[in-house]
Amino acid sequence: MAKGKYLFTSEAVSMGHPDKLADQISDGVLDALYEQDRYSRVACETMVTTGVAIVAGEITTKAMINYTDVVRDVIRRVGYTDDRMGINADTCSVMLSLDRQSPDIAQGVDENAGSGKDVGAGDQGLMFGYACNHTQELMPMPIALAHRITNRLTEVRRQGLVDWLRPDSKSQVTVEFDGPKPVRIDAVVLSTQHHPDVAQAQIRDWVVPNVIQPCLPPELVNGEIKYYVNPTGKFVVGGPHGDCGLTGRKIIVDTYGGWARHGVGRSAGKTRRRSIVARPTWPGTWPRTWSPPAWPTAARSSWPTRSAFPIRSAFWSTPTGRAGSTTRGCARSSANCFR
Repeated sequence: MAKGKYLFTSEAVSMGHPDKLADQISDGVLDALYEQDRYSRVACETMVTTGVAIVAGEITTKAMINYTDVVRDVIRRVGYTDDRMGINADTCSVMLSLDRQSPDIAQGVDENAGSGKDVGAGDQGLMFGYACNHTQELMPMPIALAHRITNRLTEVRRQGLVDWLRPDSKSQVTVEFDGPKPVRIDAVVLSTQHHPDVAQAQIRDWVVPNVIQPCLPPELVNGEIKYYVNPTGKFVVGGPHGDCGLTGRKIIVDTYGGWARHGVGRSAGKTRRRSIVARPTWPGTWPRTWSPPAWPTAARSSWPTRSAFPIRSAFWSTPTGRAGSTTRGCARSSANCFR
């Protein structure tokens, strides 16, 4: 654990970020398959770029879905419904290249009662569970605040409070710590895609008081906070038109913002049967900022059960032997995981 005062920064992206759009398409396919066949085996990858969404991977399922409709529905829900944004849910090309799961992988997954073999995993992978007492959601303060800001920005865009916001955005929050304790917010960066006719000064003057400041805990607002809104000066070209998006490129955003260990695996578009989940000891292999006495009573007194989470959640062993799980909000690609 670090001692003395230091700064720590984490970033978050909105649902309109190209990588996050790809994650949501992969998850949309997974969810649609699970609605019909909860034993589907899915490893779904997505790439999005100007005017095109490409979905590829390995899927074994009894479900019958229209993959193209699923892709378009996700793009539409995110907010890309205008050709001038570079991708439009109703007019973009959707390309599919999907195969069944390899039989060589399947034999490692399939249960074989005759030989005494239990259900296995189709691949190895490492996932780390982590919690700390920085926030009510038991997440590190920098990543929690970064998500709150992007969530708030998405909320005001969908509510139509202003007409110049576009789906793509990114936030970054720098927090000053004294040892393990967050003591003040040092800086906030928010970049948001916007209509070409809005002025930079207008964006900043509206975003800071209406989006950023309502998300900051009052006890951490002491001293001058540096605000950087669209620091390049313009963010008109965004989303898949500005950057090619790929599934699984925001795994640090989806977990702990760099504060805790990460196993390099991703969760979007995959069933849990694809991976063997690391089972850390309690709590020796967790980062040292873990502080159980400060957890809310509900978190200390009862551990989530397996049935409380989707079948593809990551699980590990708790001290009592009951199944614990990462929350769906952290394990999935949802843009609202801290709401």
